[in-house]
Amino acid sequence: MRTPALLSLLLIALLPLGGCYYVQAASGHLALMRAAEPIDRVLADRDTHPELTVALTRAREIRRFAVEALALPDNDSYTRYADLGREAVVWNVVAVPEFSLTPKIWCFPVAGCLSYRGYFSEARARRHASRLAAEGYHVQVGQVAAYSTLGRFADPLLNTMVSRGETYLASIIFHELAHQQLYIADDTRFNEAYATAVEEHGTRLWLTRTGQMAALADYERLLARRGVLDALLERQRARLAAIYASDLTAEAMRLAEAEAFQQLRLDYAEQRADWDSGPTFDGFFARPLNNAHLLAVATYRDLVPAFHRLIASSADMADFHARAAELGALPVEARHAALTALLETDD
Repeated sequence: MRTPALLSLLLIALLPLGGCYYVQAASGHLALMRAAEPIDRVLADRDTHPELTVALTRAREIRRFAVEALALPDNDSYTRYADLGREAVVWNVVAVPEFSLTPKIWCFPVAGCLSYRGYFSEARARRHASRLAAEGYHVQVGQVAAYSTLGRFADPLLNTMVSRGETYLASIIFHELAHQQLYIADDTRFNEAYATAVEEHGTRLWLTRTGQMAALADYERLLARRGVLDALLERQRARLAAIYASDLTAEAMRLAEAEAFQQLRLDYAEQRADWDSGPTFDGFFARPLNNAHLLAVATYRDLVPAFHRLIASSADMADFHARAAELGALPVEARHAALTALLETDD
C-alpha cells in the first residue's frame, strides 16, 4: 500500500538550526537536488533505458494535464529527474503512545507540526523508531516514494516515482502538486486527505481522458478495496477506543488489544476471500500490527470522502481549491467540523 507523504526539508530554514536530525535532512535533500538533471537531457541520452524514456515522456504529459485539468501549480517541478539508486526517497517514523489513538507530533520550521518524522536513511529511521519503542510507543517505519517542498524548490521526478507504472506515476504527481497548491500548517490530516482526494480524482480523469479503460477498471478496483480497508481500520480504532476507555488494568488492556488485532486479521481474511485477483493488502497484514500502523493510514484516508464531496459540488477544480482554502483558513476545530458535516450530507 502506497503512502505518498509530505516532508518539507528546506535548506535555508534547516541548515542554521544544526542538530543531527536537521543536518541529515538538509544533506539528504541537497544530495537529491544535485542528482537531478533536466528531463530533456535524460531523454536525449542514447544510454537512457527505453522504459525510462517512455515513463519520462508520459510524465511530462501528466504534468501538463495537472495544470490544465486539475488547476495545479504550473512551475518547474517534475521537469528534472534523479535516480537515487534505492527503493524509497525517505523513511517516515510514526509513533503513538501506548493505549492511545493520537500520534506523537513533531514540529519543524516552515512545514509546521506533523504526525511523522522523515529520514533519508532507513537505518537512522529504524534507530529512532527503536528508541521510541523502548520508551513504550507503538511505532511504524514506512517507505516514502516522494515528498513535497511546498513549491520552495523545483521538486524532481525520482526513480521511486516512475518505476511503478503510469497509474502510480500520475497519482503521485497529482498528490505532490496538490501539496504545493494548498498546505495548512499543523494539520496533517487535512493536508493529506486533500492531496489524496486530488490524486484520486485526477487519476480517474487522466485514465478516462487518455482512453485507458482497462487501467481505469483496475484503479477503481484498487480504490474500492482501499475503501474496504478503511472501514476495517475504522472499526478497529473504535474497538481500541472502547478498550482504552474501560477500567481494565494495563495487563488486561494489552491482552484485549492483542485480541482486537487478531479480530482485525480475521475480518480482513473474510473480505480477502472474495478477492480472486488484483490488489490486496496482504503485505500490510503480514507484519505485526500496532496503533502506529492504524494511524499512518488514517492520516491519509479518513477525511478523503469529504474532499471528494467538495470536488463533486464545485464548479471546477479551481473552485474546489478555493473552497478548500476557505476551509483551511478556519480555526482547526471549525475546519474539521465542516469536513465532518460534508461526510454526513446525504447524497
